[in-house]
This record gives sequence, structure tokens and C-alpha cells, in this order.
Amino acid sequence: MVTQGPGDSGSCCQPGAGLDSIRGHGQVKLVAGATRIASFLAAALIVVTCGGGGSPSSPSTSIPAPGTPTTPSVNVCGILAGTVFFAQGIVSATECSPASTPVVKLNLYDKYGIAGGCTGTVIASRAVLTAAHCLVDDIVSVRIFLGTGDQVPSTSFQWSPQYKPKDSASLDVGVIFTGQDLGRTPLALLTSRDARVGEQAVIAGWGNDVTGAGGNTLKAGTANISAVGSTLLETLYTGTGSAVCSGDSGGPLLLTEGGVWSIAGVTSATSIGGSCASGTSYFANVRNAEIKRFILDLVPGAGQR
Repeated sequence: MVTQGPGDSGSCCQPGAGLDSIRGHGQVKLVAGATRIASFLAAALIVVTCGGGGSPSSPSTSIPAPGTPTTPSVNVCGILAGTVFFAQGIVSATECSPASTPVVKLNLYDKYGIAGGCTGTVIASRAVLTAAHCLVDDIVSVRIFLGTGDQVPSTSFQWSPQYKPKDSASLDVGVIFTGQDLGRTPLALLTSRDARVGEQAVIAGWGNDVTGAGGNTLKAGTANISAVGSTLLETLYTGTGSAVCSGDSGGPLLLTEGGVWSIAGVTSATSIGGSCASGTSYFANVRNAEIKRFILDLVPGAGQR
């Protein structure tokens, strides 16, 4: 869904520790093959909007579909509290209705105007979880698009003090606050257990597809966990499942626990810059002690599973 970094803007994401950073002001799309997000750099998951990821206000509900993806093995849109619109061109991803989902589009602004786009997840009535690389550098405000209606402006935002664009151990998470209720049911954080290699995850975002189109639709797909580290979760795209792309940065990786889908990871980057169709997607591990502390110190009322 996303190939370039979070918070995609016009600049290119900088690779760090062997990873092509997808952090930046960009949107992230579930495509099949993601990239690591670096601040304001165009890399896989987070940077889709760097340099343009669609309209900052009212995204359309359809985009060109270059192919017919396979149907995900779980109802990914249902998990996001939405309904399926139709299959998209990104591998094994489905376009979902944004009408009631907590996965929202983030339009990023610097002093000159729109700077890019990312994805975020509502974790409290007035708080959205996203990637740090979407918020750093010159971003001065964020407007949250819920899929319909007016955008909701941010009142403030913070990113982890342990976020470093070129460090593979960087903690790529941030939180955005609003002055009004967002009207979406928050998703809980998965803090009770580690992710497991081989288990199925759901990934979602507002990023581009493999053709570079998109940025105005919410998509979701499935991927299997391929590696679990202290700071990062990984999924590997090998022709099946889904992957993130530019503009998906900051979106959720969901795992199920006790029948409830919860946030285990935050889309951060991909291993192959400029390609959503192959390689590894990386997600900040919410269960990391410092990441969990950062989020809960800011949003003590966030749900946990």
C-alpha cells in the first residue's frame, strides 16, 4: 500500500541502517511491499503524500485498478468498522468505506501550505496515533480527514524524543491531539503479548498503490508477521498478502487477541525505496517499553488489550 516513507513530501527518504526510510510527510497505501518511513522523506509506508498524495480535503472513493487482487482471508474492512467498496489494484488489498473507521487520513501542513499526507489511528476521543516521521521538521499543523465532512484541525502533536531518522532502533511514533471529539470508536493498543512470527496481521492506510495512484482512499489487506524485534515488527511481501506504500506511514498493523483486533504496530518504512511490490515492511512495535510509555504518558486513557 505504501512504498515510500511516512509523511511523504517532495523530498526522498533517507536510508538508515540498511533500511530505506519511508518517514516523511506522506500517505501510506497498502500495496504489497513497503518502505521504511523517515521524516519528510519519500520512502515506503509513511511518505506517500510527500509531493502530493491526493486532495487535502475530500478524497474520491475510487481510483484506477490495474489488476484484480485476491480476496483477503479475513474481512479486513469489517475489522476497520467499515464496509467493502471494491477490490483495488494493490495486491490483496481492499478499498474500505471510511464512514466509521478509526483509521484516518492526515493532511500535513508547513508554513507554505500542504506538505504531504500520512495515516493515523484514533486511540482516544481526541487523540490519533501516527508515525514520528510524519510530524517532524517543518510541520506546523495537521488536519484530520475522517472520510467525509470537514477536516478536524490539530491543537498540538508530539513525537517520541527517541525518534532518529537514520537509526534502525529509532522509535517512530507520534501522537496528534484535537480540540473536539473525533466521533470514532478508538482502537486499543496490544500490550499484553508480543507479536508472533507467522501470525496474520491486518494493515491499513490512505497511501498510494503500486502504480503511484491513490492517496484518497482507505485500503486494508493482510500480511504475515515475518520477524519480531524489540523496536520493529516486520512483514515480508513475496507475491501474496499485502504491503504498505507511500502515504500509509503512521497507519496501524492490527493483531487479534481474545477476538479483538488491536494495534500492535505503526507503519514506519520499507526495505526497497520506491517499490511497493516487493521487500519488507517495518512497523514500530507498540509493545516496546519506551514506545508504550510514550503513548500512555500522553494518552493515559488509551485502551489496552
